[in-house]
Amino acid sequence: MTDLSHINSSGEVRMVDIGTKADTERVAVATGKVIMKPETLELIRSAGLKKGDVLAVARVAGIMAAKRTPDLIPLCHAILLNDVSIDFDLSARDSVGITAAARSTGKTGVEMEALVAASVAALTIYDMAKAVDRGMVIDDICLESKTGGKSGDYRRSK
Repeated sequence: MTDLSHINSSGEVRMVDIGTKADTERVAVATGKVIMKPETLELIRSAGLKKGDVLAVARVAGIMAAKRTPDLIPLCHAILLNDVSIDFDLSARDSVGITAAARSTGKTGVEMEALVAASVAALTIYDMAKAVDRGMVIDDICLESKTGGKSGDYRRSK
């Protein structure tokens, strides 16, 4: 049981001690999408929803969420983020693609921050457009890549 990083020798949950790890540049990219009716996507594209600019609000929500990740995920460390970016792809007929990137120079990775940012951006899109399309589906939230740290680089194979 001691092979698990978040479990101590007594089998209890613990936070990983990162005190002796080296500071490195760390970047993580997560993606996801919100599938919707084509009419809903057109309303988002044209800023035609009553709640306002869906993508602007979702971008801010994703950035804010990344900064609050340790408040949401119990064993995440509070880290200083150098940058968080949220980008949207509106090229599909019936979905909004989301790409969230998080950057930090520190002792632990930013994968959870990127994943939380993508997830909350997707949830915000749902919230902003649910009045016209309650059947939207949040899908494919995943880590695409990460760099830095002892474990090295990762790139999702497709």
